[in-house]
Amino acid sequence: MSTPTEQKSQKFQHVRLNDMPVEHLNPLIDRQFVAGDRTMLARIILRKGSIVPLHSHENEQIAYVLDGALKFVIQGKELIVRSGEILVIPPNLPHSAEALEDTVDLDIFCPPRADWINGTDAYLRK
Repeated sequence: MSTPTEQKSQKFQHVRLNDMPVEHLNPLIDRQFVAGDRTMLARIILRKGSIVPLHSHENEQIAYVLDGALKFVIQGKELIVRSGEILVIPPNLPHSAEALEDTVDLDIFCPPRADWINGTDAYLRK
């Protein structure tokens, strides 16, 4: 068993939101994110009418709507998540979302979304 002083040092990140690059995924959705070893935090800007198509992923997702409103479709049911509300989406559960108004959303993923990190998230780039 190793003691705390014997454990390898861990890399930390200190990031200013304003310094993070903004990805323009499509004309209606922009995104910023930072990833650690086991979690990812993403700020997503969805303009009214934008659609996140039905998809699923291995990652648990916690969505916190900071401003605006998103209509999710999960298990055939519609759920509107408004400013100040949080939705926890279990891994591998198909879901979609539509911005009912201009919306700013914070999403936490565990583990980090590899498809976002390596740019293979084509379903968002349409």
